[in-house]
Amino acid sequence: MADERLPLFKRLDTLEWKACNRLARLGAYRPLLFVLRWASRLGDAPAWIVMCFAIPLITPWWHGWLLAVCFGLSAAVGGILYRLLKNRLCRERPYISFEIPCTMPPLDRYSFPSGHTLHAVMFTTLAAMFVPVMLIVVLPFAILVVLSRVILGLHYITDVIAGALIGFLLAQGTALVILALEGMLPTT
Repeated sequence: MADERLPLFKRLDTLEWKACNRLARLGAYRPLLFVLRWASRLGDAPAWIVMCFAIPLITPWWHGWLLAVCFGLSAAVGGILYRLLKNRLCRERPYISFEIPCTMPPLDRYSFPSGHTLHAVMFTTLAAMFVPVMLIVVLPFAILVVLSRVILGLHYITDVIAGALIGFLLAQGTALVILALEGMLPTT
């Protein structure tokens, strides 16, 4: 079978696989593996859905619902964007290309960029900007989600970096939309 990876990914894979392998070996520690698997499962969507529904409970009514809807729409845009990139760029996961332990079944075949990381960084950035009280829970959870991607053997480090960058940029765009809409909210 011919190697159809992009030349950039071939080079990155060769540079990264040893570091990814070392990090993935941390999954041999059962307590850490348990925590990271749960973070991965919750970071797939459930935690972010709960976050969106919690926002109106801790912020003023209309403002809270505006934030919740904007956060949710931003997550949907992020989901579409990372799917398009994954299916276009077709970077194989590290456990497929190299003998890296994979300790959790992936949701799909390709790894670039990390959608879990994209959403973790996006929600953390938006929380920091608009609902900082949520950072007490969101930030440590997001860190676990990001770490889980490489330690579970599902992503290369550059997949995570790319996902984080896209998530941060998406959060910045969403923040501009929220700030524009906030000017139209009733002041009661």
